[in-house]
Parts: sequence; C-alpha cells; structure tokens
Amino acid sequence: MKRELRYGIIGAGSMGREHIENIKVMGGGAVTAISDPHVPSQEAAIAMAPGAKVFSDHRGLLESGLVDAVIVATPNDTHVQVLKDALATDLAVFIEKPLATTVEDLKSILDWDEKRSAMTWMGLEYRFMPPVAEAIARAKEGNAGKIHQVSIREHREPFYPKVDNWNRFAERTGGTLVEKCCHYFNLMDIVAGEHPIRVFASGGQSVNHLDEKYDGKQANMLDNAYVVLEYANGVRGMLDLCMFGEGSFDKEILTIVGDEGKIESFLPSQVLRESRRETIGKLSGWKTGATRSPGSEQKIVHNYDVKYMGHHYGASYIEHTKFRDAILNSTPAEVSLKDGVTSVVTGLAAHKSINEGRVVEIKELWG
Repeated sequence: MKRELRYGIIGAGSMGREHIENIKVMGGGAVTAISDPHVPSQEAAIAMAPGAKVFSDHRGLLESGLVDAVIVATPNDTHVQVLKDALATDLAVFIEKPLATTVEDLKSILDWDEKRSAMTWMGLEYRFMPPVAEAIARAKEGNAGKIHQVSIREHREPFYPKVDNWNRFAERTGGTLVEKCCHYFNLMDIVAGEHPIRVFASGGQSVNHLDEKYDGKQANMLDNAYVVLEYANGVRGMLDLCMFGEGSFDKEILTIVGDEGKIESFLPSQVLRESRRETIGKLSGWKTGATRSPGSEQKIVHNYDVKYMGHHYGASYIEHTKFRDAILNSTPAEVSLKDGVTSVVTGLAAHKSINEGRVVEIKELWG
C-alpha cells in the first residue's frame, strides 16, 4: 500500500483544476503531472500544483512513469481517444462525465475496459451530495414506501464559457441532456433500482446563446426541457430543466414519492424533508382522496468531514476520498462505466425524442 498516490490531470480546464484543489486538500496524494494543449490552462493548473511536470499531449503523461492514477477532464468529444490510450495502461483511471457522446464510442470504451485489470472510476459525483445521498438512502430503507415517482428540477444559469467554446455545440458535448443531465438520469436509476425502458422529451433553445456564432456556426445547445422516463417496474422519472432560471434560491430539487410518503432534497440550502402520509376515511374498501400528514421532518444535511466544498457542495471531495481509498485498498470502483453508459444513452434517447417528436425506446439505441 502506497502512502501517497501520484495523480496526473489530463485536461486542466475549470473541472480539471477543481480536481486539483480536491486532491490538494484531501491528503494522501499529490498532483505530479498535468497535460493540456492549451497554454493558459497549463499555467493556471501549474500555479496550483507547482511541482507537477507539464505535458501538451496526454500520451506523454501516460508514458512518463510519474503517476499512479489519472483524472480525465477533457472536452466530452475527446474522452474516447484519451480513454483508448489511458485504458491500455495499468493506471487507475477516473473519467469525468459524460463518458462519451455517441453510442459507438460507448461500446468501444466498454470493450477496452473489459481487457484491463486496473480500476476505472466513472465521475458521477451528484450521488455524493450529502442531502441527495441521504434522500436516496432513506428511500432505499423504505421510508416512503413503494416508490412510484422520482423527479428532479434544475433551474439555473446558462452554460459557462469554456476553452474554444466547445460547450456551445451539441456535436461536441452530446447535447445538453447528455452534458448537463447525465448526472440526473443516473440518480433516477439509483432510486428506481433499474434502468429506463423508454423516454419522452420536449425541449428547445429558447433564450440562451441565440446570438452566439463561432467560426460561422450557430451555438445550438438546448436551454430548457422536460424529460419523462418509464421503468419496467412502474417507476416514472421526470426532469424539469431550465437554464435561464437563475433567480431560483434552491436550484436543484430532488423529489421521491412513494405510497407511504415523500422525501425531498434541496440545493444549495442542503435541506432534507421527509413526510409520511396517512389516509383518512374509507368507502367500500376504497381510500378517499382526503389525506393528512401525521408528521414531517426537516433538517440541514452537511458533511463536516468535507474539507473543500467546491462547486458541487462537497460531492467531488467525497468522491475523491472514495476513489483514493479504492485504489489503496484494491477494491472495485463504487461508480462503474456501466453507470456512465446508461446515463448517456438516456440523454441521447431524450434528444432523439425531441428531434423526432415521439416516444423513444431505449432498445433503439442500446439493445
């Protein structure tokens, strides 16, 4: 067992630097190499990890012998090529969401990963946000009874600027419902206990980036959508996304509803609410619609072990500690590439539904 892990960062943009900050404060590791072809990103990253060696090509970093684990945080459409090289090594690999942007690339990545013995970890940190994690745990414990519905609402600000404006185009990101929302589809799957079988979605680009063109190309990222998922076990999921709704206090709300109660988490307030339902009055064996709540609970859920809150309410820090410990203890990844595959396929199916104006069966994309 190594006392300190050596990390390589492939992709030193905003998310790559977020990973560097988490590794610095976590303990048990150090960033020893950084790879990025963009000089300003290199400079910003090296200011955070001054002892690291800088590479302009990820292959140089992978071949350097300077690292035990790599964090891949490059633009979405580059993941497949970086992973082709990274998964051919015996290094531990952490890949940021989304795993890839096409079904063909997802299949290739799974094939490469099956040939290796080293650990590969899928970066889907939303499940580690403290109030979200507790809401899901309570649902799994049966606090809401049999689960029938899970919904997620995100009303937030538009996409931030990125290097070369790569996140303004669906062909580079996989589309908004892949780039932004794969996290949420993954959470719905965890609550439902399985993967969806069909998707129906409605969405558009109504407000954001309408006057933005780059190299003559119009920015084409959707800024609002409703997505409904159906699961074979009868659970339904719904996403309500608005990326011009930054006036909201709680930008992200997870709601889980069962036949016995309701569990909700709210961010950034970090509030968790749970209530139980009690039906009053019956008529010929049928329950009436009149109900009252016999009691409810509300509390702040905060993990005081988190040393760096970052941009994800401490979730990235928690995820990094789990990734580090899995490497040191030779245990499997808690979040697998299969989680990444399903979340991307759902997003791609949602875009297909919007484009074609119909219900899309998941088996059309992923048999």
